[in-house]
Amino acid sequence: MAGVYQIASSRSFTLSEANVFIQMAEIYLCNLPCLNYNMSIVKVVAIVGMAGSGKSEAARVFEAHGYARVRFGDITDEELRRRGLPLNEQNERAVREALRKEHGMAAYAKLSLPRIEAALKKSNVVADGLYSWEEYKLLKDHFGDKFTLIAVATSPATRYRRLASRPHRPLTQEEAASRDRAEIENLNKGGPIAMADFVIRNDSAVTVLQKETERIIAQLK
Repeated sequence: MAGVYQIASSRSFTLSEANVFIQMAEIYLCNLPCLNYNMSIVKVVAIVGMAGSGKSEAARVFEAHGYARVRFGDITDEELRRRGLPLNEQNERAVREALRKEHGMAAYAKLSLPRIEAALKKSNVVADGLYSWEEYKLLKDHFGDKFTLIAVATSPATRYRRLASRPHRPLTQEEAASRDRAEIENLNKGGPIAMADFVIRNDSAVTVLQKETERIIAQLK
């Protein structure tokens, strides 16, 4: 059906011309989040904790609420596959140390930053598994007030039981204790735990962890 329309102008437009304007407006509006995400209210949440504390479980709750999950440990897994090495504690530690020797103590945050930036174009982000004080400083300096740090705290005895019984890459108590010492003494992991904006105590049922994480998500909205 032919017709003549006016769109906020003294000039008249045909139906065909009006449809072109509408299509152009739709394309523009659809691309606004990607073009202007730095100006919008986006959030980067990082989760820190010792091995077996429940970091990934907390990250999954954020993921269920629409946060894109960036797992720092994926960097290690990908490097192990690239080198053709099996996944075990000894190889993982060797790769972590090699990457930090090459990229500095903020290696995992530095290497994950492009993934975080890309994910932020579409949603908020939860970074699963922050390790070092240097990684914390890099992310805090980069994202400023948009950055929130959550620590998941669990007693060593509870963590060691979990690590020994997990289906993938279980650790003996000796391996878990050795990893604790390495992360505290060599990775400066105590710093970010001390500076956390929120602390979740996770010594009981997973439902308690999930409820506490939900409470924090509500506060961040």
